Amino acid sequence: MKGEARRSVPDRDQDEKVRNAAPPPRATTSPARWAWEWTKSILIAFALFLVIRTFLVEAFRIPTGSMERTLLVGDFLLVNKAVYGAQLPGTAVRLPAFDRPRRGDIVVFTPPHEPGKNYVKRLIGLPGDTLFMRDKVLYVNGQAQIEPFVTHSDPHGDIFVPGMMWQREHLVGDADGATYRPTRDNWGPLLVSTGHFFVLGDNRDDSEDSRYWGFVDKAAIKGQPLFIYYSFDPNTMRPFPWLTEIRWGRIGGTVH
Repeated sequence: MKGEARRSVPDRDQDEKVRNAAPPPRATTSPARWAWEWTKSILIAFALFLVIRTFLVEAFRIPTGSMERTLLVGDFLLVNKAVYGAQLPGTAVRLPAFDRPRRGDIVVFTPPHEPGKNYVKRLIGLPGDTLFMRDKVLYVNGQAQIEPFVTHSDPHGDIFVPGMMWQREHLVGDADGATYRPTRDNWGPLLVSTGHFFVLGDNRDDSEDSRYWGFVDKAAIKGQPLFIYYSFDPNTMRPFPWLTEIRWGRIGGTVH
């Protein structure tokens, strides 16, 4: 057509190449920046883990049979550390508690004779309670306790443990400290001192507890088990018991 300049074939080919050209490549991330992003993610995850473990929940493994049948060797627990008020690391300051320790609670605590370890027992005596045991029957403030969770692996025996003589300092009533000779199944009456608790294992004949090493300070109580998140039977000759001897029926069970 007149007045219209014709475009040459090379020009049309050049336009087609521009339309079909790929978008410019994205800027690549430098190795240093990539390493920093990964490091930052790991640090954040680790910080969250420390916060959760310090103030909220912590894993705990049952190493002995002192709480059988309630808890078995090989049970793994998640412990609620916030319920009684988590302690700030390196200080005596505790966060506000959601509840207070109650008689019958199962608690995780640091025992007075082994400050580097965690124990789990049932809380039996509160501050101001009077406790004694006669022929395996526990009395709290003069009342015999009905304890369906208790087991006795040695129903007829009784033993004297010299370490139990600490109890003489806390005797009340007509007990004579000069002639006092406590045994595993017969002891007391004892007055639980202020700010302390008395704990016993549910497997009463095979439990190292307050009868032998004394009261538990309130500040030493770390928390209360929430549930069993894993369990296996370690008392087996089969290889890899953590895989072959899983107690599926106990996983997810609450602790009470």
